[in-house]
Amino acid sequence: MTLESDLYPLVFQPIYKQKIWGGRALERLGRVLPGDSSVAIGESWELADLATTSVSGGGGNAAHSVVANGPLAGKTIRELIETYGERLLGKGVAPSADGGFPLLIKFLDAKENLSVQVHPSPEYAAAHPEAHLKSEAWYIVDAEPGAVIYKGIKPGTTPDQLRAAIEANTDDAVVPLLSAVPAVKGDCHYLPSGTLHALGAGVLVAEVQTPSDTTFRVYDWGRTDRELHVEQAMACIEFGNPTPPIHHPGDPAAIAGLACERKTTCDHFVIDELAGDGLGGKAEVMLRANEIWIALAGESHWSDLGATHKQWITAGQTVCLPAAMTQHLVCLTWKKGSRWLRVSPPLAR
Repeated sequence: MTLESDLYPLVFQPIYKQKIWGGRALERLGRVLPGDSSVAIGESWELADLATTSVSGGGGNAAHSVVANGPLAGKTIRELIETYGERLLGKGVAPSADGGFPLLIKFLDAKENLSVQVHPSPEYAAAHPEAHLKSEAWYIVDAEPGAVIYKGIKPGTTPDQLRAAIEANTDDAVVPLLSAVPAVKGDCHYLPSGTLHALGAGVLVAEVQTPSDTTFRVYDWGRTDRELHVEQAMACIEFGNPTPPIHHPGDPAAIAGLACERKTTCDHFVIDELAGDGLGGKAEVMLRANEIWIALAGESHWSDLGATHKQWITAGQTVCLPAAMTQHLVCLTWKKGSRWLRVSPPLAR
């Protein structure tokens, strides 16, 4: 058996993170969450490969996703990269700076507001090796009526005005300076490093991001038990007009029987939304590099043409399709109502 045929659709064990702002909304996607109803799960890391994490973010330890299915079960994503290299990632797809997987895939469940925060700007990261860029996109899986996200600072806001609001440390001072955007199911928002932002209460998102959890908080909605990082944040925040979302910058590759819509593209990833037509169907999908498919609804089945390897996924699950599978068409079979996010490097489509 060649190395290529050793690779197959991979599902990883989720890494759950308890957060004071979290909830149990992932149970609506069929997840069996740890603990009882009192345990607030804010994040599910679907695919992670970080040599270190921040104490206030990922808990301070390394985070390497572990394969949950097939002959490679028990192996970490880092071990697969070291073994298979571009046969896993794809030709021309570079690993992260520390040799890991180039994306971090999560679900975030905001039962309460997340902190108002920013990730390092390119300039700050260049001057501080311990800080890592974190550009991300939020796809809104579900949202309560009236829920919002906070995305950037209102035009005209000055650093002095923001600093004074942070020092006042009240909703009345901080929130009027933030750009609030209605959280609409199916919308996708791109948040490059340097964008001040917060996920509002009542929103469940799938998050696609660069592999970093460096976060600088400036406001935490009255909570007093978590550290703020005002000076670091002020050095990173982009003032002026907020960076617009990047929607539909090209047509996704057509797949027979699937409705495809380009949601977001940037230097780091491309996100398409796909929905199955009719009562169900079957299609052959040509991959050009490693791809991540996040199931939003329904049930679907992945296999190579010879059906040597196959994997069912249901709503709330994530599957990684290794680049080596591109040597053969990949078969996708779906049931009525199936819908996915398709994530890949920019060169892939």
